[in-house]
Amino acid sequence: MTQHASLSPERWAQFGLDQQILMIGNEMNRAKRLIELQDISGLRLAYERILRLVDLTLDVQQRPALKRELLLWRDLVASLAGRLDPGEHLAAFRSLLLFTPAAAQQIPYVLP
Repeated sequence: MTQHASLSPERWAQFGLDQQILMIGNEMNRAKRLIELQDISGLRLAYERILRLVDLTLDVQQRPALKRELLLWRDLVASLAGRLDPGEHLAAFRSLLLFTPAAAQQIPYVLP
């Protein structure tokens, strides 16, 4: 595992849900750039980081409805790993940002 391997659930739980979603979104934004560069190996690593952060979020969140939606979103992102599909990536990115109002405010700045 790469960048977020040492990040513990206890540390991740110190961030609010808005921050957690925005940090996952940051990785999605990096992945967007890797798709543009057609960097498939870098993209796979980016999706690993994204899935790791989603898993941490699932570990620390208690709300069943949120966990259900995050699990569905995680499955969607896992299906994208290793595929250079900008349209599907952007759709997944948009749906992630819609999880919280604070994250949704970022849509005009990071998505076309």
